[in-house]
Amino acid sequence: MPARGAGLLVLAGTPIGDPADAPPRLAVELAHADVVAAEDTRRLRRLTQTLGVRPSGRVVSYHEVNESARTPQLVEALTAGDRVLLVTDAGMPSVSDPGYRLVAAAVERGIRVTAVPGPSAVLTALALSGLPVDRFCFEGFPPRKQGELLARLRENAAERRTLVYFESRHRLAATLAAMAEVFGAGRRAAVCRELTKTYEEVKRGGLGELAAWAADGEVRGEITIVVEGAPAPRPEDLGPEELAALVRTREEAGERRKEAIAAVAAETGVPKRVVFDAVVAAKKAAGPA
Repeated sequence: MPARGAGLLVLAGTPIGDPADAPPRLAVELAHADVVAAEDTRRLRRLTQTLGVRPSGRVVSYHEVNESARTPQLVEALTAGDRVLLVTDAGMPSVSDPGYRLVAAAVERGIRVTAVPGPSAVLTALALSGLPVDRFCFEGFPPRKQGELLARLRENAAERRTLVYFESRHRLAATLAAMAEVFGAGRRAAVCRELTKTYEEVKRGGLGELAAWAADGEVRGEITIVVEGAPAPRPEDLGPEELAALVRTREEAGERRKEAIAAVAAETGVPKRVVFDAVVAAKKAAGPA
């Protein structure tokens, strides 16, 4: 183990199903940490028993309810030189789990943060989905209220990258139905449940088909939804307003206009001169700034 000195925050990935997936370093960190902050101390106890390890340091709870109050206490321990290990129920801390506040507070105080890489439901589902994985974005849990859900999905509708969501079994049917409505019933997707567990299942198909499947009966377990990104726009479908909007989005992100025009032309297959003319026309239509 590294020598004691300045405090160190260690984020440790834990199994998402099969305990045998625990990285070897996890047992070492559990045995040597000064403080182990766990989302659920009872689950931690079961995990340590399975791994055959006993934490030598203090074990405290760190979950959604006490995260704000507990963070300053853990930062104080880190400042005093302690090695603090953060584990959540499954997967990596901070990824739809407690951890972000503590990491941000540690970074602000100049405390070193490292990680014990481990299983991830996001990456596992992506790999099993059969959908493109070269570019993707993680959207976490979608909103529960129908209006907010539809609004979020409309924001995602034009996203070209593969989309990954977490969802509860109780909300799955409604969420898939909303996705079919907004993204289109034919958009390819995969529903991954109970990953790495005994009853692991990956159901693939169009969103309409998957929505009907989920509505037919209760789907149990922890669920990750992977959705194909929006298809690339065809040049013939893009008018001057759409082309100008694409350039404007890139400019707002910091690109120079010339570079933005070239990038939009390459992305859409529309000649650069046509994109340039669309930008000029939009500027004239907008009038003086």
